[in-house]
Amino acid sequence: MTVVTRGRRSRRGAAVTAAVLAAVVAAASGCAREAGDVGAAQDGGVVHVACGATEEWCAATTKQFAKTSGVKADFVRLSSGEALARIQAGKGNAEFDVWYGGPADGYAAAGDQKLLEPYVSPNAAVIPAKYKDASGLWTGVYVGVLGFCSNGALLKEKGLSAPRSWADLLDPKLKDDIGIAHPSTSGTAYTALWTQVQLAGGDEDKALAYMRKLHPNVLQYTKSGSAPAQMTARGEVAVGVIFSHDCTATKEAGFPGLQVTFPAEGTGYETGGVALVKGGKDPVSARKFVDWALTPQAQEIGAGVKAYQVPTNPAAKVSGKVVDLAAVKLVDYDAARAGAAKPTLTKRFDEEVAQAPKS
Repeated sequence: MTVVTRGRRSRRGAAVTAAVLAAVVAAASGCAREAGDVGAAQDGGVVHVACGATEEWCAATTKQFAKTSGVKADFVRLSSGEALARIQAGKGNAEFDVWYGGPADGYAAAGDQKLLEPYVSPNAAVIPAKYKDASGLWTGVYVGVLGFCSNGALLKEKGLSAPRSWADLLDPKLKDDIGIAHPSTSGTAYTALWTQVQLAGGDEDKALAYMRKLHPNVLQYTKSGSAPAQMTARGEVAVGVIFSHDCTATKEAGFPGLQVTFPAEGTGYETGGVALVKGGKDPVSARKFVDWALTPQAQEIGAGVKAYQVPTNPAAKVSGKVVDLAAVKLVDYDAARAGAAKPTLTKRFDEEVAQAPKS
């Protein structure tokens, strides 16, 4: 603070000035100590959520949170890549207070870019360590397993059975008959890509080589990771590479011919997260949302809207339609490493795989 006086400064004036400066310093110190109180005073009592879960799950979750807490909540449904891009675009003038749903490697990438605010919720203590970031950048609210969603009738026409290995997807009979999203926009597809890295012992070149072999069999790379479930159900493709819960939900929605299988070599999984967006305008209400999202009651909402992921809270009730994690061979999926590699790896995928000719 600069104090400007007119004419000669008297000793008394200097003393007053010194007192003012001391008061300003003391006030600044007090503001620093009471930042939480200031945030509480400025908090608007509303939470704006970037939501990576299904539209139905996002709507049910924000509605129940508002009913339970008395805090207003709204959401924008975004794929993982879209959510990250929107949060990046809002840096310095945050559009959202909370990011909810979608694979944790996207959260890890956002954390590397200083886009998230660390927060260790008191409710995070019961969440297993492998499903949360130790510093509080993100905490897991559900787990979903990557698998294959097959249209049995189409496969029968081709003389094929449902795939049970990553190698099965390379069969020439499946040319233009596989649906998968683009890893730049979809957390589901990036999980598939990082799974190949893990199966290749960390060798990204080998992982991309597999994806190039798969490329001729891919009809198109969709924006949304769940879209291949609908493509498979409608008969546009014979197999979709998606999270198994999306196939189960689509099957339950009136497509009984769909079948879920898992690759014998091992498959990846997502830890759907929740995190505070740095610079969010409603930080106190946002923390309330995170606290609530980690409770059993919040995590049990998914099954009611046909979202059959595995809750991370051990006390949450689990639907019988949820995959048994112990029955599936999983790769060692490190969300932090996957997130750090994401910018470079997705760029290479786009240049070396997605844009390659299919001949």
